[in-house]
Amino acid sequence: MPSDSILSYEFAVVPGVFNGFSALLAKVAGFKVAYLSGAALTSSMGLPDLGVISLEELAAAVRSIKEVSGIQLIVDADTGFGEAVNVYRTFRVLEAAGADAVQIEDQVSPKKCGHLDEKQVIPAEDMVAKILAAKEVRKNTLIVARTDARGVYGLDEAIRRAKLYVKAGADIIFPEALLSEEEFKAFASEVKAPLLANMTEFGKTPYITAQRFRELGYRYVIFPVTAFRAAAKAMRATYEALMRDGTQQGIMNMLMTRAEQYEVLNYKFYEDMDKRLLKESMDLERYS
Repeated sequence: MPSDSILSYEFAVVPGVFNGFSALLAKVAGFKVAYLSGAALTSSMGLPDLGVISLEELAAAVRSIKEVSGIQLIVDADTGFGEAVNVYRTFRVLEAAGADAVQIEDQVSPKKCGHLDEKQVIPAEDMVAKILAAKEVRKNTLIVARTDARGVYGLDEAIRRAKLYVKAGADIIFPEALLSEEEFKAFASEVKAPLLANMTEFGKTPYITAQRFRELGYRYVIFPVTAFRAAAKAMRATYEALMRDGTQQGIMNMLMTRAEQYEVLNYKFYEDMDKRLLKESMDLERYS
């Protein structure tokens, strides 16, 4: 793996992003790694997190985020868009799009949010086949293997599957929807691999700080939908104010200024480049 691989981080807090601007905001805030959340991405498209978008739609989102931000990106690919042969193509396409790590999970398709009831998981051997397919095609992209078995068969089965996934070649293991610090600790004591914890809101996992996850043995902590939910609530309040008041004056304190917006976008770089190229073009014409 490259020396600047996500695996080189001793510990990382990883915010969820869903488009280029959110990724730029995360980078400006100081984050080196971001998580392209399937739930946040599909919600931003007005769709549910049920595996309903296509591989090309996901790849397009990866390309747009990487183009403008360059931030290292863990990409949520749900169940990998099918069986092992589909996962093979999924990793090839997403690596070409710029993914630094791709996460696949052992749920049955169509998948559900990992913190909802009545989800189902595929046989462990089918997930192992998907990991082997990913390992065969990837060059540098990391394989993040998520198991949802805790909510279906219990913690022991989640641990058993995680060990199989490590043996198959997964680089990072993601146990979804554990119920307590004690479960996270027990999982970490049994599974010897870089571990990722999901600190989502309104789910089955209690609120645990990133530092505490680190103490429990986890290397990455994702906050997959936090920024989207904050943005969504602010947008709803904005639309309600515009409908109610017919003016934005009452919510000016909620708005990013034009100067702040342009700073995030690196507007001056593009403006200066345009002026420089025009001057160079005129100079070439003048002295030709």
